[in-house]
Amino acid sequence: MDGGDVSVEGKVTCASWIKRPENTHLVVIGKSTGTCSSLEIFSFNSENTSLSSSPKATYVFEEGGEPVRIAVHPSGDDFVCSTTTGCKLFELYGHEDNIKFVCKEFPIQDVGPQKCMTFSVDGSKLATGGVDGHFRLFEWPTMRIIVDEPKAHKSFRDIDFSLDSEFLASTSTDGAARIWNTRDGVPVTLSRNADENIELCRFSKDGTKPFLFTTVQKGNKTLIAVWDISTWKKIGHKSLYNKPASIMTISLDGKYLALGSKAGDVSVIDVTKMEISSLHKRLHLGTNITSLEFCPSERVALTTSSQWGVMVTKLNVPTDWKEWQIYLLLLGLFLASAILFYVFFENSDSFWNFPDPSTRPKIETLHVDATSEEQWSSFGPVDL
Repeated sequence: MDGGDVSVEGKVTCASWIKRPENTHLVVIGKSTGTCSSLEIFSFNSENTSLSSSPKATYVFEEGGEPVRIAVHPSGDDFVCSTTTGCKLFELYGHEDNIKFVCKEFPIQDVGPQKCMTFSVDGSKLATGGVDGHFRLFEWPTMRIIVDEPKAHKSFRDIDFSLDSEFLASTSTDGAARIWNTRDGVPVTLSRNADENIELCRFSKDGTKPFLFTTVQKGNKTLIAVWDISTWKKIGHKSLYNKPASIMTISLDGKYLALGSKAGDVSVIDVTKMEISSLHKRLHLGTNITSLEFCPSERVALTTSSQWGVMVTKLNVPTDWKEWQIYLLLLGLFLASAILFYVFFENSDSFWNFPDPSTRPKIETLHVDATSEEQWSSFGPVDL
């Protein structure tokens, strides 16, 4: 396991990746020093899996409030930060060498702390789930209200959009889970047994048959359940890592799920096999992991905890083929085929390589005169 942490003064409260062109990604970190809070943006170096030693840009919350959660728009141009008082919208501009971000007017800046926030995959919707259980779904960027449900849950635990942005799953601190149709806001409640709590949720993102993954706490046992989104019936469940999970995420290509435990471990699960592909124990030793995200382009995880701050960790999973590597392999196969064909052509006796007729020896015609013919015919029948 390769990885590194970054020195950040104060308590880290949240963090998130900011996707940028040409994989020059950034990381935005929320922190609190007790007297003031701030957001800091760091650059990411994929070669040594590390963040820059100092922030590229900083914003100080002069009016108070501590960062709680960050949701970055898929374009990487905007992000929303939930604080203990409300939400703030920030816009990024400038180049990576001189990145800046400014706070903009936002209609939900006084709604109180939002425990969960996320943009839809296509960036057309923003969903927020409050500590008070209030659910809001907005059209982006107009902020037209699609759903406004004050009593959606007792208190929000987790939310996630489906790949096509048609559905949104939400879970509550009391173990309940609901599915929301993002067009009309009609909810469906997932069924569970009396001794089960549905805690975390993520939709599949690989573009094949869609599923919903949830963590289910059943006594001291932690299960991962899989739901069919056409019927919202549970297909099955599996126990992969028997430690209570505090956070769950899924890679952008949908190949891997990751769970952060309340003990500071991170387990990475191969979605196809539903087996643990990589286990990183004691990453945040003895501390609840509060943030967990896959890098947009690398098999690297961003994690935070109140005690150990922020870390970027290279995951021990099979290396993916890069696009240029695939093209290079195809070119190599083409060249190898061309060479084999040339060798075959030069050494083949097939019709492709008949000898030149002009080089063949001439065959003279045999002429028999009449005298010779009579000599041969003078012999009569042979008496055997």
